[in-house]
Amino acid sequence: MTCVLIIDDSPTESYAYEMMLKKKGYEVITAANGVDGVSMAKNRQPDVILMDVVMPGLNGFQATRQLTKAQDTSHIPVIMISTKDQETDRVWGQRQGASEYLVKPVAQSALLTAIDKVLN
Repeated sequence: MTCVLIIDDSPTESYAYEMMLKKKGYEVITAANGVDGVSMAKNRQPDVILMDVVMPGLNGFQATRQLTKAQDTSHIPVIMISTKDQETDRVWGQRQGASEYLVKPVAQSALLTAIDKVLN
């Protein structure tokens, strides 16, 4: 079963993604901030990570950079999901190592397409 780690400080957003993914048969684990998310990614080794950008402390750009640069997590694709929809945000996300960048609110079809794309 494909495991998806959701890193988002919004319980509402996390729950919405979790319900979308569980309906499609994904195993879902969640972290409420960047620090916990990085730790969980190292320990659980999910197949893909959904990463919020705007979070207190370690933001999504910083957490993505840590994950994609670390030898033990660099193989895990990161899909950034944010309200930040400027082209500079997308480019910066890719420079940090994100495989995809989606803008909130995310439709279920777009989320599933992005996950399928990074896993195949």
